[in-house]
Amino acid sequence: MALENVSDTARWVAVYRVMESARPDALFHDPYAERLAGERGHQILDSLKDGRTFAWPMIVRTAVFDEIILDAVQKRGVDLVVNLAAGLDARPWRLPLPPELHWVDVDLPGILNYKTEMLRDEKPKCRYEAVTLDLTDAEARRALFARLGAESKRAIVVAEGLLIYLDPEQVAALATDLHAQPSFQEWLIDLASPQLIKRMSRTWGKSLAEAGAPFKFAPAESTDFFRPYGWREGQYRAVWEEAQRLNRTMKGAWMWNLLGRLMPKKKREEFRRYSGYVLLERV
Repeated sequence: MALENVSDTARWVAVYRVMESARPDALFHDPYAERLAGERGHQILDSLKDGRTFAWPMIVRTAVFDEIILDAVQKRGVDLVVNLAAGLDARPWRLPLPPELHWVDVDLPGILNYKTEMLRDEKPKCRYEAVTLDLTDAEARRALFARLGAESKRAIVVAEGLLIYLDPEQVAALATDLHAQPSFQEWLIDLASPQLIKRMSRTWGKSLAEAGAPFKFAPAESTDFFRPYGWREGQYRAVWEEAQRLNRTMKGAWMWNLLGRLMPKKKREEFRRYSGYVLLERV
């Protein structure tokens, strides 16, 4: 079953959360993932080349984002989470969040309305708000950011699995609009390298391009891309290192670890920047 649009990726990623939740040593438990993924989510995943083989980086991403979000809320006084392109993320229902926290999911009407309908009888842990909006609509986006920014003292913005589908110009505009709100102090993203994009294009790239969601954003300058727009790297967590820490590596990881130890220092750093989870801070 082919992907029909970019929102279908949310169903596919939800199946990864189903897979992880079923493990006896699960890194997280998402009791809503199966309901949200539905039969179509499983069909999409089964249609993708090596779809289940490459579950590990998505599972690691979910676990690391959980850690960073909870740390921001519990230790740095964040009172607002703005989740851009939220998809079928169920964190407001499954994470131990304080009831006074304001969590805002933003996404296209089709996928966000589907999620809120599927979870209509479930109670979120915090003060939840769903906003249907096309993030490429600059005027509507800025109006939303202005409203939310004025209501918050310290916010973290989350963009999980979003930037890779945007043009560099779109990412720059988004970064600028986020920085315009002083209360938006942190921005959590995942970031690919040009080398990763090239590799992924040989597996899922064709399916996503046919669904109108080709891979686009993978800056050669890594997090330095964001500096002109008011953001600097606060944390960089290499996917490979996090996967080893959490014991969710790919088959044959030992060989890549051996090769890594034999690499020159410069090459090792390039490998670290192959793919990462980044917490950006205001400059």
